[in-house]
Amino acid sequence: MSVWRGIAALAVASALGGAALGAVYGVGDGSLMVLFMVACGAPSIVGAHLLARWRASVGGLTRQFAAGVGLIVVLVSSGVAAVAALMFVSPHDAFIMALLVLFAGALTAYAAAVLAHGVLRDIEHVRDGVLVVGEGGRKLGIATSGHDEIAELAAAASRMAAQLAASEAERDLAESARSDLIAAVSHDLRTPLTSLRLLADAIEDELVDPQDRQRYLTQMSVHLASLSALIEDLFELSRIEAGDIRWSMQQVALDELVAETVEAMRPHADEKRVAVRAEVNGSVAPARANPEKLQRVLFNLIQNAIRHTPADGGVTVAAESTGSRVEVEVADTGEGLAARDRERIFEPFVRGGAGRSRSGEGTGLGLTICRGIVEAHGGEIWLPDSAAGTRVRFSLPRA
Repeated sequence: MSVWRGIAALAVASALGGAALGAVYGVGDGSLMVLFMVACGAPSIVGAHLLARWRASVGGLTRQFAAGVGLIVVLVSSGVAAVAALMFVSPHDAFIMALLVLFAGALTAYAAAVLAHGVLRDIEHVRDGVLVVGEGGRKLGIATSGHDEIAELAAAASRMAAQLAASEAERDLAESARSDLIAAVSHDLRTPLTSLRLLADAIEDELVDPQDRQRYLTQMSVHLASLSALIEDLFELSRIEAGDIRWSMQQVALDELVAETVEAMRPHADEKRVAVRAEVNGSVAPARANPEKLQRVLFNLIQNAIRHTPADGGVTVAAESTGSRVEVEVADTGEGLAARDRERIFEPFVRGGAGRSRSGEGTGLGLTICRGIVEAHGGEIWLPDSAAGTRVRFSLPRA
């Protein structure tokens, strides 16, 4: 508030006070009341604004409160003395008025000190809490004695500390995941590259006969295909995580898509002596999805199920409508997953079951890519409980 607004408010208050007194005791007394109120109020308002302007040089809040109360008492006393002189009040009455003003000032100072003590204590608590946050502390609970703006500030500081803790936890988790990803990629690149270098050196140095050379070339092709698949999966995963998704969505008939995918995977399943079948009928509602990406999810899940299913086992692909969504499930009769693997199976380079070693088949990114594709469609993917084998289930929006 500016000083002119304070003066304007004083003028209005003085006029009202003078009018009230004048209506009862006459115009003369009303005029004197206006003079008294202006003489006492104007120095106080001007002094308060000067103190607010110079508060930086006064010091702490305790000194500011004390200076403010002292300034108001002195200025009001001076105004009362001036009015008493103008009104020709007797020394006796003027002395009584001065004592009353000093007593009122003392009471004001006491009340201000009591209020200021609680306010200052709360401010100190907030200050100490902020210092704790600055020193790295994140478990912050700032207690205040009131339910005012300082309490809101304390609550905001506590929320800030909690948000910082959550952000730091996410950062540490992301950093750990990044380090694990780099280590896993380095391992999966180093192994085939080392084999390729040894095979190439052997062929270049002419240390092998033509028959072994052909076998070496075949092995090199296998390693190159593995590297190509790894790089392709890494690019796919990076695009999904970056949100670089430009897929056209359309109505997809799940019975047709599942049947087509199962037939495409049947030769691979026959080679492993695993029975694969689809259990999807035409009554299942169509999904809103990109058919190529959805088929990529099915390929990955079915291939993964076949890989972890022993000979004479089976893989079943089923689908059903559930309200506004459709759900697809790939179940196998393999060895299942341990509890520790179920929690991390959708993370990059995590291989469950017997294929947990780094030398296992696949890039270890299949399920991670499946999760990214499904979530980009607005769906979810999870592992339902299973008495035997492994079940992977995902949902998609219904078309």
